[in-house]
Amino acid sequence: MTAGAAESPAVTPASGSEAPTEPTMSDRHRRRSTGFRNWVPWQGRATRIDLALIGAILAVVGLGLAIRPLKPFLLADHPVLLGFVTGDLVAIGAGAAFARIGEAPLWLVVVAGALGMVKFDWLTWWAGRQWGAGIIRMFTASERAQHLAARATQWNPWILRLAVLIAVLPGVPTPVVYAAAGWARMRLVTFLLLDLVGAALMTALVAGLGYGLGQRAVDVVLLIDGYASIVSLTLIAVALLIPVLKRGIRRKPTSAQDEQASTPIAHPDR
Repeated sequence: MTAGAAESPAVTPASGSEAPTEPTMSDRHRRRSTGFRNWVPWQGRATRIDLALIGAILAVVGLGLAIRPLKPFLLADHPVLLGFVTGDLVAIGAGAAFARIGEAPLWLVVVAGALGMVKFDWLTWWAGRQWGAGIIRMFTASERAQHLAARATQWNPWILRLAVLIAVLPGVPTPVVYAAAGWARMRLVTFLLLDLVGAALMTALVAGLGYGLGQRAVDVVLLIDGYASIVSLTLIAVALLIPVLKRGIRRKPTSAQDEQASTPIAHPDR
């Protein structure tokens, strides 16, 4: 018998029976990068402008969250200041009611409220100019709103200007409209003028209602001030309780699955 005949033939594994290969470090890094990109508005590597802009937007959001527990106190004592800091329509109405009884000039209430409504809107315009569809996806998950914003960049400039003018109305997705204006390359000066005019009209309307109510509106505001501490503590408690409840709800299905897995399966006697 020859040596060649003694050797056993090489067996090649079938293509379907290959052992699965573990993902490499590069694959894991690529997956993490892809998941991270879904949460940021820019494409590719972030630039200094991207980081500065997203940092400014997050700072504005943080400021709003920090001021929220203080609103009941400021509403009764400093409604004009609250209107400027937050642009809140309730604060503007309260300031106008105080103006009716001589606590503040009405023109100051309107000016402070209008400036308070528009003071950070240029960041949204800049985000639309910088990131386009990326920031629209962060502002809304509605595909209809995203398609509408994309189409708005091709509208007649006067239609887009009218949209910016009325964006302060209730029910209008204001951040989407402002970002679409930046995406469409509307000039910043034009955007700021239209934004300020729209805010001034809305502020004047709300201030007129508050001024007309006068003392009755002031009495309501003072009643709110009497319960300001309770309202603020309730808001803080709710904000702290919601994450705890969410974690508890998520753990319950996991605990039930663990109990089922640990329960022995009884086999019938044969």
